[in-house]
Formats: sequence, structure tokens, C-alpha cells
Amino acid sequence: MGAASAILLVLITILLPPLGVYAVAGCGADLFINICLTILGYFPGHIHAFYLEYVYYDRREMNKAGRFSASRAPGIYSERVQNGGTMGYGTIVQPTH
Repeated sequence: MGAASAILLVLITILLPPLGVYAVAGCGADLFINICLTILGYFPGHIHAFYLEYVYYDRREMNKAGRFSASRAPGIYSERVQNGGTMGYGTIVQPTH
């Protein structure tokens, strides 16, 4: 299921980058930045969208393996993307090594 959703997200992002960003990051600063980049040129919007998706899926896989990234990815303002879609629970403390 995870691979199929990733492929579908890539296809959506190829057609309309802000829609792919919205699917990953939600409505926020990252979506606004991507809309502006897409208006300025189609390829900058793609680069930003694929960067967000790469960080999202990379962090998601790291979380599944039990490794948590202590550093923030540069240029990403969405906590959902920074955490790989797992917002965590109040009782779980993420290690900082």
C-alpha cells in the first residue's frame, strides 16, 4: 500500500506540484511557497515538491526503523513532513543523538 500511494503521489505531483505538496504537507507555508514557485516557473515548483516528498518518505522510513532525526530538514516548515507523518504521542520521547 505504501509504494502504491507513493507512486500515485509522484504522478499527481508531475501534473500539478501544489496538489502533491498539499497531500504531504497540508495547507501551510510549504504550500504557499510551492504555489509561488510554480507560478514563477513550472520546474522550480517540481523541485520543491519532490524535495518535500523525499524528506517526508525518508523520515517516515527512518521512524519505522526506530531511528529519529534530531535535525530539521532545511527549507521545510511543515511539522508533518519533518516528522515523516508521525506526529508522535505525548508519552513517547524521541531520542536526540
